[in-house]
Amino acid sequence: MKAAIKLGLVLLGLLTAGCGGDGRELSGYHRDPAPNVGELSLPELTNDGQPLTLRAEPGGLLVVYFGYTTCPDFCPTTMSDLRIARRRLDDPERVAVAMVSVDPERDIPVLADYVGSFFDDGHALATDDPSLLAKVAAPFGVSSQVTTNETGEIEVAHTTQLYAIDDAGVLVLTWPFGVTTDDLSADLEQLLEMGAV
Repeated sequence: MKAAIKLGLVLLGLLTAGCGGDGRELSGYHRDPAPNVGELSLPELTNDGQPLTLRAEPGGLLVVYFGYTTCPDFCPTTMSDLRIARRRLDDPERVAVAMVSVDPERDIPVLADYVGSFFDDGHALATDDPSLLAKVAAPFGVSSQVTTNETGEIEVAHTTQLYAIDDAGVLVLTWPFGVTTDDLSADLEQLLEMGAV
């Protein structure tokens, strides 16, 4: 009951902020109903493969991105922008970052280093179980496909959004690719200040 009340207050706050209430309008968007992903977990390569539950630490946020290490554009741009936005926060340690690989066959050996190149405390998540990856990706609305073209080159298509999860495991905000670092930082600060976590 307490969790349901908290979720209701969070969504009310987001709706108010999104409609130009007392706060600025958030650059990201929320889904109604907001998915709860707090029971889902994936192996964390940055922690010896121990499962990481997709839920923020108390009073914090967990920002999740689904991508792959050989991505030439969307992934490094998003991770770099998120790094800049997080550094601008009053208390950046309250925002954890996780990247989930959509190309685990190639990424598992290198994902921890890749994520670490952006965030010293980042979480590198990957599984070689396609059904587990699909189960985790579904509530986010993430889709991905790894194919080999006629010349033998591997091609990866994937959803490019960023997702903010609170300490109850609720997906409270989604940002489209291309959100500015200023807007991303302001949204994160506003979510933290609103007590949406």
